Amino acid sequence: MAIPGNMLSAATESMDPTHTGWRPRLNCSLTSGTGGRNGPKTLVVKSTAAGETQAETVTGYSVTAGQTYQVFADSSSATEVERIGLEWLDATYTPVGTVLWSLPTATASASWHRVGVAGVAPAGATRVRIVLSSTASGAAVSHYWENVYLGVPIRTTGNLFSFNTESPEIDATAWTAGTNTTVGRQAPMVSWAADWYWAGAQVLALTATGSGTISATTVEAPVVTPGVEYLGYCYLAPPTTGSSAWVELRYYNGAGTQLSATRAALAPVSTGYHRQRVSAPAPAGATTCRLAAGMDSATAAQVLRVEQAVVTEAPAMRAGTVLPYADASFEQGLAGWTKVSGVATIARSTPWGTYALDGSYALTVSSATATASTLRSARFPLPAGSGGLGFRVQFGEIVTAGGWTTTRGIRWYDAANTDLGLTAAAAAAVPSPNWWLLSSDQTAPAGATQAAVELTLTATTTSSTIQLDWVALWQALPLIASLPRAASASITVTLRELDVGDLITVYRVTGDGRRTLVRGPNGLLDGSVTVTSDLMVIEDYEAPLLTPVSYRVELVDPVSGGMETRTVDQATVPHPDANEAWLKDPGAPQRNTKVLVKTAPNWQRAVEQAAYRVAGRRNAVVLSDVRGGLEGDLVVWTRNDDERDALHWLLDPGHVLLWQAAPGMGVSDMYVSVGQVTEGRVGGPATEPWREWTLPLTEVDMPTTVGVGGSAGRTWRDILTEFASWEAVRDEYATWEDVFLDRRIGG
Repeated sequence: MAIPGNMLSAATESMDPTHTGWRPRLNCSLTSGTGGRNGPKTLVVKSTAAGETQAETVTGYSVTAGQTYQVFADSSSATEVERIGLEWLDATYTPVGTVLWSLPTATASASWHRVGVAGVAPAGATRVRIVLSSTASGAAVSHYWENVYLGVPIRTTGNLFSFNTESPEIDATAWTAGTNTTVGRQAPMVSWAADWYWAGAQVLALTATGSGTISATTVEAPVVTPGVEYLGYCYLAPPTTGSSAWVELRYYNGAGTQLSATRAALAPVSTGYHRQRVSAPAPAGATTCRLAAGMDSATAAQVLRVEQAVVTEAPAMRAGTVLPYADASFEQGLAGWTKVSGVATIARSTPWGTYALDGSYALTVSSATATASTLRSARFPLPAGSGGLGFRVQFGEIVTAGGWTTTRGIRWYDAANTDLGLTAAAAAAVPSPNWWLLSSDQTAPAGATQAAVELTLTATTTSSTIQLDWVALWQALPLIASLPRAASASITVTLRELDVGDLITVYRVTGDGRRTLVRGPNGLLDGSVTVTSDLMVIEDYEAPLLTPVSYRVELVDPVSGGMETRTVDQATVPHPDANEAWLKDPGAPQRNTKVLVKTAPNWQRAVEQAAYRVAGRRNAVVLSDVRGGLEGDLVVWTRNDDERDALHWLLDPGHVLLWQAAPGMGVSDMYVSVGQVTEGRVGGPATEPWREWTLPLTEVDMPTTVGVGGSAGRTWRDILTEFASWEAVRDEYATWEDVFLDRRIGG
């Protein structure tokens, strides 16, 4: 699978089908090897003699001075350490400065492991070449490479931190050491998955200068909003399984005074890398936050390694849930959960990764006797006007010892914190084995403004244990809904409570039963697209005008093959003026525009034919290809400068367009390519704003691979964290649309 945003070709990245994008640079020959993960082939760099060997890309790739670039690759050798470098070049391919090298890996490793570095292109650099290096003990020693990336740094979407804070591929200056600590970098041999691109090769190393607590804090302090819950996390690799490593989310006021700190301790299962999460709402008065990592009771020279530091808005277990992340996922402890009655004990599961539906931990409930115990969350505010509305509570549950029955319910409270009572489903046995998402629907009583989730668990045998995770409470809304929007001539389809990981197909269905695939961000939603969130909003800009359509959604579990089907009642796109038509760009609906039609095309249908006149015969022999689609000139008016600019903007990229006219105008919806355009005046004074446009149309097939434009999840915060200022953003992009689509100058 190609690495997104890679400046390298697929073959140069994966070495498949061959390694022609690479050449020897020093003391080596190149061959193809097997055993790759990003495709079957690998690059084998074989030493000619003892000493350093180097291979390089044949091509120098275009770069912009002052811009940060990242390179990484996966490497394997049982006998040699390696490093990777960026050689900056000018327009004549003359090196600019020295090669920017990564740290050499700590030791050799036959397992595939990540090697990488990042840096700023220096002044005068217009191109860059990748260099692979290792030092052989003799001739004919092989070193293996694959999965190579070159491009702008790959960052976690939504991360409030910049790239150098997230991953120390440039240097360690984005972190500051606490007492008893030095901060540096190391290059251990970490076997990240071939398609895991967010962790680099160089990691932050916190070293104890003596016995006691060690810590480091991010230098960056991104802006936060009071009341919003944020999630922080990073990978921690402790020196021993008994180490007391932790991550902490800290909030500060405008004067830089720390207001709060929430810590999540790691319960390591090994000395490998563990992603530890911590979350907390920003308190009143908070303006910024920082992430800290550390270790208690360290001994001198012990090292805590840190990678991929992220702070982002905390995700919801379900769209609209009122439970904060800490109370829903148990990543840092019990949060607001308490045992109301019974003999059961409750605790966060241990160690890391033993039980979890989300994150790395769950809530462990153990009962020594076959009796009932009741657990209750803290109270949480409900949306305004919740009285009388339906709510759904959901738990993830897995029985790990004995057996259990459960009663899932909601306890309601008014604004004065008065208990309005519990509504709950009937007790039922928890199925086993494996995790189960079990839910209950309840109606909020009049006056309810708060709610707590309540669960009564009855052990059916002694020494029973159950794990709970992924808790949510939200207003129960239709699983599928459609809403027509006149201003954009589109229909919004909303899908709720989806199962992440399912494959989704979405059809638009007309009254005659004809089905047409609906377009998503990466192309048609044809069953190859994976659901990534429980809430999906689809904007269908290609729905026909004034024609009732319904939608059919098919969701397939890729493991079991089971399919769920959803349908929704018909919706109709309004279109009040039959003299107007829509011209739409399927891949960039922000360009769509409405025009006033002067003259519909007089269609022609071209055909490739050859006539052969046979001697002695009256009629020619004609060989003909199939007749082509419709061709003709559409003449439209724009009535003011805004409409004229909008039509120019639509036509500028030369994309395939969708022409939609009102039913009854003698033309069906049609995908067209627009030829050379004529924009003429309609007479009158020079200030007359009307223009007459002649648009030569050629009918084409519907584009199937074009996705609805935009970068999913990309925010202005993501953009600004990549640049020193908005002026730097303007220097990197030609237009604000290029910013939106992340199309950089020279990229």
